[in-house]
Amino acid sequence: MELGDFLSSLPQSLLRGERVSLADNVIRKLFNFAKLKKSDIFCHLGCGEGNAVAIAAKEFGVKKSVGIEIDKSLADTARRNISGIKNAYIINKDILKADISDATVLLFWFSDSDFVDTITKRFSKELKDGARVLTIWAPLGMTLPDKVEFPFFVNKKPFKRASSIQQQIKSIYGTDCIDFTASWLLAERYIDALEVTPNQYRRFVNILQSMVIWINAWNMNVACEDEVPPPVQTYIGILKTFFNIDMSSMIER
Repeated sequence: MELGDFLSSLPQSLLRGERVSLADNVIRKLFNFAKLKKSDIFCHLGCGEGNAVAIAAKEFGVKKSVGIEIDKSLADTARRNISGIKNAYIINKDILKADISDATVLLFWFSDSDFVDTITKRFSKELKDGARVLTIWAPLGMTLPDKVEFPFFVNKKPFKRASSIQQQIKSIYGTDCIDFTASWLLAERYIDALEVTPNQYRRFVNILQSMVIWINAWNMNVACEDEVPPPVQTYIGILKTFFNIDMSSMIER
């Protein structure tokens, strides 16, 4: 089974970042990283049934906390989570149509590149200068993040566009290229930060994710190595032999 076939067998809502809730501890870490303050108006785009809206309002005391969710059943659950919190609201609406113009801090966790490009254009047009967009795993499109604590990013309007993928890579990782060791450590940091991978699956997820990171770097010509290194060959073999996941076709050169 090639990786594309494996991914297509998973719920697409998970791959796009929909119906995925962050653990409360992760939300608090993210808010502390972004320096969420009482004068902020917080907006969680695609809030699902998670607790980010409630935590922003109750624990961080923001001026206003809003969650926008297109799925009515999830929005109803989210409303129950904020019951009794006077400065918290849930809006059952498409995030591409809801009013976000007064938000000063937005949490946006979607991975579909076309959707990210569409919403980034909307942010650029509608948000006030100084508004901060919090993202996970990567900054907004081809922008340069204003603050990085991988896998968390603060993107502040007006957004600064990267002139090249190499410039963006350096702004994120502090280096011009990604080698195998870096890809492994980045995958490990992502797993640790999100606190969602059970210990019995940690090794598998670390292998799979680090391979995706390194192969993407290789295909974009930002891998440090001049040829596919032995550890990558080994782990690709392990995934194919023991998990029936073939990633070899992903390597484009």
